[in-house]
Amino acid sequence: MQKNPRHPSTSLIVTTYNWPEALEMSLRSIFRQTRLPDEIIVADDGSTDETRRLVERLCKESLVPMVYVWQEDRGFRLSAIRNKAIARASGEYILQTDGDVILSRHFVSDHLELAECGFFVCGSRVKLLPEATSRIMARGNMRVSLWDLPLGYMPNAMRSRLLRHYFATRYAHSINHLRGCNMAFWKRDVIKVNGYNEDLTQWGHEDGEFAYRLHFAGVGKKALKMGGVVYHLHHKEASRDNEQRHFDELENVKDNKLSWCKNGIDKYLP
Repeated sequence: MQKNPRHPSTSLIVTTYNWPEALEMSLRSIFRQTRLPDEIIVADDGSTDETRRLVERLCKESLVPMVYVWQEDRGFRLSAIRNKAIARASGEYILQTDGDVILSRHFVSDHLELAECGFFVCGSRVKLLPEATSRIMARGNMRVSLWDLPLGYMPNAMRSRLLRHYFATRYAHSINHLRGCNMAFWKRDVIKVNGYNEDLTQWGHEDGEFAYRLHFAGVGKKALKMGGVVYHLHHKEASRDNEQRHFDELENVKDNKLSWCKNGIDKYLP
């Protein structure tokens, strides 16, 4: 669990909402990283006190500082809680994931391999089926075996340094081909585009809209393949009732090449 002085200071942000059992597995998978982040920030979109108590307990086990950022439950406000967490982050480089994923042991080190000024990075996820999710949570040891993976996702779980660097600028050229549960970016670049758009208040496309604004601000994209994978625990999907509103905003950003949103992170900054 080493830190390399050549690497930027790193904050790992984990978003969560009322699933403490999954959050505990996610946080414990961070504790066992081959390279630890400099801090862990739990970004809580309005969970009950059970989640707060869990974080307080795990703070005592963490080898790096843990910060808890909570907001009142007023519906799905992922963009707002991410902005608040990023504003609180002390790291130069932000790793972003969710509290319903288990991080592979090299998640942090693989991301830092690709960290480069002027780029953001999008990693891969493996979606676990309900049966595999139940088995893993029953075991409670954060280890995901090959037999837990759906056949089609097995290539995503492979790890190769050579292929990781080969694919970095050759894979997933579409800007919004990404997953918000596995991203990394420089804090200064987030501030340059005013963070996530808080006018997007339901599920969907908030990460793609953010990525396109980074693109139009001159920030390049890398793909993290063959490393840095996360395993997504199965759960009921969020409502997509307002997806069209989000899609329209994404198209507006693309059509007008926008790099700034009005309702963003600036309100939380000093």
